[in-house]
Amino acid sequence: MKKTINLCIAFAIFAFVLASCSSNTNTSNKESNASQTSSQPIQGQSAVVDDQSANDIVKVAASSKDHTTLVAAIKAVNYLDVLSNAGPFTVFAPTNAAFDALPAGTLDNLLKPENSDQLIDILEYHVTTSSLKIESFKDGQNVGMVNGGNAKMTVKDNKVQINGANIITSIPATNGMIHVIDAVLLPPNQ
Repeated sequence: MKKTINLCIAFAIFAFVLASCSSNTNTSNKESNASQTSSQPIQGQSAVVDDQSANDIVKVAASSKDHTTLVAAIKAVNYLDVLSNAGPFTVFAPTNAAFDALPAGTLDNLLKPENSDQLIDILEYHVTTSSLKIESFKDGQNVGMVNGGNAKMTVKDNKVQINGANIITSIPATNGMIHVIDAVLLPPNQ
């Protein structure tokens, strides 16, 4: 009986010492992680530098002088990392001219922080979660968009439109397809 009690006491002391060491290590690791976090901003997939691989959707858009407005909108709602992930995605990418065609003040209003939900809804209405080549589209086809809405494809005389916007060109990316369009797609509720 004495051996059992002594063994239990020894085990309790061992467990206490082990827990104390573990607690000190965890505190030390937390302090170390906290100092790293405060000195280094957290960055996602969009921050990866890779000059050898083909570009993802964000890098393709960022390298296009015709898509600076789209990239600014994506940055405004912190979606760079979302569209840099593996996907696959199909992005219908309006040109700067397409954004310029919106009524005066619309874009400036959308870029205000208090309107980020509306901007997100519009941006998500330009994305579907699959990689669709232009030859995949059929006349009258509905495409489900990330915001939950549907967009209608029109195919006539080898020209493809989405909700009346012309697809000007298509660009493959490592995580999907980009279809450059000549108008901004507005969700039905906008």
